Formats: sequence, structure tokens, C-alpha cells
Amino acid sequence: MLNFEKKGQGKETLVLLHGFMENISIWGDLEKNLSKDFTLLKIDLPGHGKSDILAEVHTMEMMAEEVKKVLDHQNLNNIHLLGHSMGGYVSLAFAEKFSEYLKSLTLFFSTYFPDDAEKKEQRKKSYRVIKDAFAHYARVGIPNLFNPNERDVLEGKIETALEVALSTNNLGALACVKGMVERTDKKHILENLECRILVLAGKHDNAVKTENTIHNLPDRTNIKSYVLDCGHNGHWEKPSICAEIINTELLHHLPKKLVL
Repeated sequence: MLNFEKKGQGKETLVLLHGFMENISIWGDLEKNLSKDFTLLKIDLPGHGKSDILAEVHTMEMMAEEVKKVLDHQNLNNIHLLGHSMGGYVSLAFAEKFSEYLKSLTLFFSTYFPDDAEKKEQRKKSYRVIKDAFAHYARVGIPNLFNPNERDVLEGKIETALEVALSTNNLGALACVKGMVERTDKKHILENLECRILVLAGKHDNAVKTENTIHNLPDRTNIKSYVLDCGHNGHWEKPSICAEIINTELLHHLPKKLVL
């Protein structure tokens, strides 16, 4: 079973799925600002943190099934599911397979679009580097995930993100990159899912095409989106604002727009 940590005694369960080259430790800053009405279930995805590598290719669907095993082990349903980046891809796969479990779905600096041809080619070219020079791969890539206009202010957070990335098993990372290449378009999930859907995105996100993601969201009353003045890592760059949105939208459903 995947490694997980459960914290709090709130009446609502918020399941947190981290992104690529991350683990359950990334949620600390966000967690401090989340409502005590949440019980948090933080899960290490396969090949990350303390969770084992399960296959040569970690598809999003396979990882979603492993997340479900944790929920069933904990007798949990009617959950709020939030996924950062790759965790968002896993969350969409989960929603496609197990929508009856969901009270809400939050795409946290993630997208429902598959990789385009260029991105797939980039990922495939990275296979050898991840296998043979993983530290170099992480050191080059991690800083680019943060707002380039605030690199000096975010220096400590970038260092933390790099430490987390370097602690990842390179073969676990490779299995997940291969799985991300295989992703399919999941817009139909958002068009048909009945639960509340929240999308948080970064204006300066170099990993996700924010404008494309927000512009093409289905026009449905159960979907709400926010674009923040940050890069790909809102949990490190804007944790208090992200938490305020999550608290407001998932617990209170207030119609007013937060001033960001």
C-alpha cells in the first residue's frame, strides 16, 4: 500500500496528492493555513516519498487505483480530492473511475489536457537523463517551476523543492514520466462530473498552459477557477491565498470572488 499520513479531526476529509518529484512533505506551508474543519490525508504516489515503485510505467489510472486502496483501507468516501500537477492528472483518472467517492475535485496547478506532441517529445528525451543524470535533471528543472519575477524572494522555497526532488527515486520518477506521456484528454470528466470542481492556476506557470486550461473550462455552475500571480507551485509561493480559496470554496461555497 502507498505511504500516507493522516492529520486532524475535521468533519471533511481533504486528500492531497503531490506532483512529480514531490512527496507528502510539500504540504507544510499550505497545511498551516487550511481550516481545522478538514482532516488531511496526504499520500505518497508510487515511486515517490516512501511509496514503492510498482511498475516500469506508472499510468495515471494505475496510480488512481492505488489511491483508492488507501481510501478503502481508511474507510473513506465522500472526500475532497486535490492534486498538484501530476497529482491532478491522477485525480482526474480517479474521478473517471470512482466519481462516487468525490465531494469535490481540485486541480491545483494542473490541467485536463494531455501532453501535446512537443511536450511528449521533451518527456521522451528526458528518459535517459532521468536514468543517468537525475541530480542534473532536477537542478535544471526545479527553478523554472517558480515565478521568474520572484526568484530572489523564493530562493529558500526553491532550495526546499530541490531537496525534495533529489530525495525522489530516479527510477520512480522515470516510471511516472512514462505514465504522463500516455495521458489522454480528460476534459469530458469536467463536463460530466457532478461534484464541485475547483481550478487553481498560476499566471507564470511554465509547466502548465494556464490560459489554455482556464479558457477552455466547461461553462458549468459547479466549476470555479482562480489565476494567481505565481508559478507552478502555489503551495510554496502563495500558500495562504491558496488555502483561503480552498477553505472558502470547499467549505463555504461563497459566491464572492476573492481579491488576489
